[in-house]
Amino acid sequence: MAWNRRNLLDLHDWEPGDYREFVDYALSLAPRLESVPKQPLDSLRGMTVANMFFENSTRTRNSFAAAEQMTGASYIDWSASGSSMAKGETLRDTVWTLCEMGVNGLVVRHSLTGMPYYIQKLVPHIPVFNAGDGARSHPTQGLLDIVAATRRLGDLKGARVAIIGDIKYSRVARSDIHSFAGMGASVVLCGPRTLMPSLPDSLGVECEDDPRKAVAGADIVMLLRVQLERQEAGLFPSVGEYHALYGADEELLSLAKPGAGVMHPAPINRGVEIASAVADGPQSLLREQVHCGVLTRMAVLDICLGGRR
Repeated sequence: MAWNRRNLLDLHDWEPGDYREFVDYALSLAPRLESVPKQPLDSLRGMTVANMFFENSTRTRNSFAAAEQMTGASYIDWSASGSSMAKGETLRDTVWTLCEMGVNGLVVRHSLTGMPYYIQKLVPHIPVFNAGDGARSHPTQGLLDIVAATRRLGDLKGARVAIIGDIKYSRVARSDIHSFAGMGASVVLCGPRTLMPSLPDSLGVECEDDPRKAVAGADIVMLLRVQLERQEAGLFPSVGEYHALYGADEELLSLAKPGAGVMHPAPINRGVEIASAVADGPQSLLREQVHCGVLTRMAVLDICLGGRR
């Protein structure tokens, strides 16, 4: 991996070796997070990161905060509603203001596609970390998912990963396609036709209408959150019908490989994309994903802000 990369805006320029090296490094940090008391890296002591979230978030926002603490960095928990943007200040002026306060990195989540790229161009001397932009990309989610899957399965080369749900509007799906394929896994996508995008052949993914065929022999079953406003827009008839056709219950899971892991980026809609018996069952990796999110973001911050170097 080019360990001198300063930003994490997307995963499209990562090579297979980058993913493997990153996963190894993230997993090497696990003893520090899991020990009692914890053993912070402290590699970024004296640095400050601003977490700029323009969308609500529980896991990503707090996971970055935990990772910043574990690497020794201070952080500013910024929100638009409590800032001068509520008085009409432009995003440009807000970003410049934070950076002049001595911020060393910016974590950005925004509903507009490409916003982290825009901010990075405003302050090219400050590393920017994409915490999700529109329906385009969520790179740290893609990375944490392969970290969690590797902890479960070991080597992902040759593994079959079924991603089921709202593919068209999911930034998680796009990042997961890159990350799992980069680890040598084969990816099959499945969902209602109204929620399936047109994908370039270069991505090398398989598309399947029938979730039973998609899950058959899968090592990982990834369920994507259904945004319920899609039902209001008529993209599927009802949440009950969606669950009956595409929801993960014990019957559907029985078609996957024995011991297959079940994943979901959360928050979950119980009884819609996933049944409670599956979400809380022995094959569920939902909590492992949250745990690996901290490891992943520790590794990203440490690499891009210079601690590891």
